[in-house]
Amino acid sequence: MKLSELKNILPNLDNLTFQLENGTFVPEHFHVTEVGQITKNFIDCGGVIRKENVVNFQLWNANDFEHRLKPTKLLNIIKLSEEKLGIEDQEIEVEYQSETIGKYDLEFNGQHFILKNKMTACLAEDACGVPTEKVKVEMKDLGTASACCSPSSGCC
Repeated sequence: MKLSELKNILPNLDNLTFQLENGTFVPEHFHVTEVGQITKNFIDCGGVIRKENVVNFQLWNANDFEHRLKPTKLLNIIKLSEEKLGIEDQEIEVEYQSETIGKYDLEFNGQHFILKNKMTACLAEDACGVPTEKVKVEMKDLGTASACCSPSSGCC
């Protein structure tokens, strides 16, 4: 989800709820402790120089059970970060604590914001020699040896 999409959704909500893909909800008393833009300059394993920009939100579970972040407050934080930091309309990446800091993509299902698991991937599969996955065939599906190979066929 891009920042502009989030900004269009927020005015239509009464409450903010975030849910992990496994169905677990982020506790209602979370705080957004950071809003920023992260630029990542890197070289992939194929030698291609790449640049990635994301808008970053950090969610944190606070022991502050009296306050709940409302959609209008988050919208104001976003507007301030755009003014002060020059944040652009990029894809949103959410950081949230699990066993370590997890990074998630963001989606909206009409009721809740969903923290979508991110996966690592090779960006240069054609250049770094990662073999393509072979199709697994079971022996029973090959038929009998006599049907495909007879002693006079020259295949053996």
